[in-house]
Amino acid sequence: MYLSSFRLGDHPEYLVSLAEPGRRAAVIANAMDDEPDEMREAGVRRELDALSELGIEAVELDLRMYFGQPERLARDLRTYGLVWARGGNVFMLRYSLAASGGDDILRRLLDEDALVYGGYSAGPCLLGPTLRGFEIADDPTAVESTYARPPVWDGLQILDYVIVPHVDSPDHPETERCGAIANRYRAEGIPHRTLRDGQAIVVDGSAVSVR
Repeated sequence: MYLSSFRLGDHPEYLVSLAEPGRRAAVIANAMDDEPDEMREAGVRRELDALSELGIEAVELDLRMYFGQPERLARDLRTYGLVWARGGNVFMLRYSLAASGGDDILRRLLDEDALVYGGYSAGPCLLGPTLRGFEIADDPTAVESTYARPPVWDGLQILDYVIVPHVDSPDHPETERCGAIANRYRAEGIPHRTLRDGQAIVVDGSAVSVR
């Protein structure tokens, strides 16, 4: 896994080293589903272009097209070597994974070492045990406004700690709110790790490092 605070981070060569040569990447941008269409499209294009500059061929995989179709999503995800989950509203991304069955599928594929998971901001945030606390930075009611369904508060539980991005990153507009999330976790004894923009957690087998 390549889990960045913001975009590709300062050392995207580690992402390239994890990605399987010759296999495409699937960009998941559902964290932006509450944004206007033109803004969402621009966000997707930025990720496709950034990965292309690294020599990684990428296409968007829109989880909304798989709601209620987990078997189809499982089949299609196996055709990719890398899943790249971009930032946005973590509650929107989490709901889309739940509605499509992508949460269970990702757990299974990562257990099988069948793909690489990468992403930034919302993408790493949802891998821990809980999303409680992220309402300080992201609006959970966006899920109800968009889908008339409640938000999902459980994380994917792929990691046993929560990743809090953008901490001590004065150029990022959410740095103060993310610092408040980290302070809350610290006070409540919730296991977590903080990242500054530019940093990424790299998980390669049993080796875990911050780059």
